Amino acid sequence: MLTGGITKIHSTLADGRELIYYDDPGSTLPAERAVDARDLDPRPAMATMRQDPLTGEWISIASSRQNRVVLPPADLDPLAPQTPTNPSEVPSRYDVAVFENRSPSFGPELGAIELGGVGLGRTAPSHGRCEVVCFSPEHEGSFGSLSETRARTVIEAWVDRTEFLSSLPGIQQVFPFENRGEAIGVTLHHPHGQIYSYPYITPRTQRLLDSIEQYGPTLFADILEFERGSDRVVLAGQHWTAFVPFAARWPLEVHVLPNRHIPDLPATTPEERDELAVLYRRVLRGLDALYDTPTPYIAAWHQAPVSVGRDAVRLNLQVTSPRRGESKLKYLAGSEAAMGAWIGDVLPEAQAEFIREGISRA
Repeated sequence: MLTGGITKIHSTLADGRELIYYDDPGSTLPAERAVDARDLDPRPAMATMRQDPLTGEWISIASSRQNRVVLPPADLDPLAPQTPTNPSEVPSRYDVAVFENRSPSFGPELGAIELGGVGLGRTAPSHGRCEVVCFSPEHEGSFGSLSETRARTVIEAWVDRTEFLSSLPGIQQVFPFENRGEAIGVTLHHPHGQIYSYPYITPRTQRLLDSIEQYGPTLFADILEFERGSDRVVLAGQHWTAFVPFAARWPLEVHVLPNRHIPDLPATTPEERDELAVLYRRVLRGLDALYDTPTPYIAAWHQAPVSVGRDAVRLNLQVTSPRRGESKLKYLAGSEAAMGAWIGDVLPEAQAEFIREGISRA
């Protein structure tokens, strides 16, 4: 049993992929779960990474993802519990379910690979693992629409999976995230997120490590003190602080930092997870209350790499949305997309006030 009375049950899908059920405390679901009796094709060949010599970055070419389901009707929801007419990915009814992605960008093979240096025509196997995290058996929703109990179960699943995935051979970084809304490119309305486990330290994190090397190991502590002294804080708790960052890129952008140094989700205490289940949902519900329709977003858990920077890189959640008005979206045009030179559309302090109003209404 995990913390908070949450239970975990292991299972296997018909093609050998791992499936884990995480049951809410006091769940009435049975301990025995149905067997996946589908006749599935073999898993697709693992993707291959190619290096971009202009940046040194590695690009995973995962062509099997072209075949994934796009916006199916509710009766063919691949993340809902299986029925006689819907041979979905999850055989039994569940509270929270996690399984290996059928068409992953990384994996399923594992192992350390040499990625240093820059050259032409360099390739490497896309080692790693990609998992799907189903937040609920319901067809529609998001993390913000969950109950406090269910949100706590999802957080416990993130903790458990991060700990496990970080222990796998060759994994350098673990990234839980949620994409919400068709404007973000979501292909399933079912409330869910994903977890990517990379064979390298991601470019964004590598740039963070470079900034820490220039600034010093107190970067995150100093950012938190700086932001807490500003009018950009949108919500503050005993363990977490949510704020619009000083140099926000997106029209809607909220960062959530723990009030003490924590490298990743497994390092959080049960009390910190309890508060997060409340505070994080309030942030998301506040974003949804800004307009008459739900706000599209990417919610990204930035965790310290598995083996470097753990004393300096602090766990942080970054929620970003391209929504810059009721019916307006920010598109990455020439400066942002081609040059990585961002132009903010709104003053961060004004957006913080706008988001605080949304949180109060929600």
